[in-house]
Amino acid sequence: MSATRIDGKAFAAGLRERVGVLAEEFSAKAGRKAGLAVVLVGDDPASQVYVGSKGKATVAANMASFEHKLAGDTSQADLLALIDRLNGDDSVDGILVQLPLPDHLDEQAVVDRIVPNKDVDGLTPVSTGRLALGLNGMVPCTPLGSLMLLKDQLGSLEGLNAVVIGRSILVGKPMAQLLLDANATVTIAHSRTKDLPEIVRRADIVVAAVGRPEMVKRDWLKEGATVIDVGINRLAPAEGETKGRLVGDVDFGEASEVAGAITPVPGGVGPMTIAVLLRNTIVAAHHNAGIDLAEGAI
Repeated sequence: MSATRIDGKAFAAGLRERVGVLAEEFSAKAGRKAGLAVVLVGDDPASQVYVGSKGKATVAANMASFEHKLAGDTSQADLLALIDRLNGDDSVDGILVQLPLPDHLDEQAVVDRIVPNKDVDGLTPVSTGRLALGLNGMVPCTPLGSLMLLKDQLGSLEGLNAVVIGRSILVGKPMAQLLLDANATVTIAHSRTKDLPEIVRRADIVVAAVGRPEMVKRDWLKEGATVIDVGINRLAPAEGETKGRLVGDVDFGEASEVAGAITPVPGGVGPMTIAVLLRNTIVAAHHNAGIDLAEGAI
């Protein structure tokens, strides 16, 4: 069989368009634009690209973008002071600190400083606690985007066996919780899981988020399984190439021969992350302004 290619780029474009409409309606009601503040510390090239992309996407979605680019030697006290100012700024509805931070900074302390109603990355203890309790709150962007793709592809996830490979707080753990909330039966696997291929082989849904290039092979998968590949890895350049190609945690070519549906890398989960960030920002804006957002509007 040849797997259906799950087009995250197209889904994300539709989501961004819906956010843009809601953002325009919000501006008319609130008398201001919804605002997203992104904080970048240091000059990491990849992080600079990500921050630039988020800023452009925010403006394109009819929202205000506030970029704060700080020197790499910024102190913990100065960074926390900026977070405090953004927490108290009524024009800012969402705060995102670009990770990773330089080694001398305490990432968790910085994330903890963000007030929960502006935690559009869904990483504060309050946000993670509400997710674990099954309560409404901010959800990390990549897992929520992955769940959206799964529901679009499969409809109800109830009763399906799901394996999440990876247990990070950014993807693995929140992904597992979202799948549980959707009434799937969930196994979290990781680098120390015994007989990992056999466990994955039982799954109707496989979410790979472990950061190992093309680790998941054809014979790991159940026929017809739906595969969400969160990984993004750059291989070493082949002879004559200036840079290596991007691949996921799943061997796309092999997996496509047995899976029912699969996300490509690039073009699968990646575009969903920024789209969901925008979605979280407009949700936060409505909450912060005391404006109701119709259930199912986004």
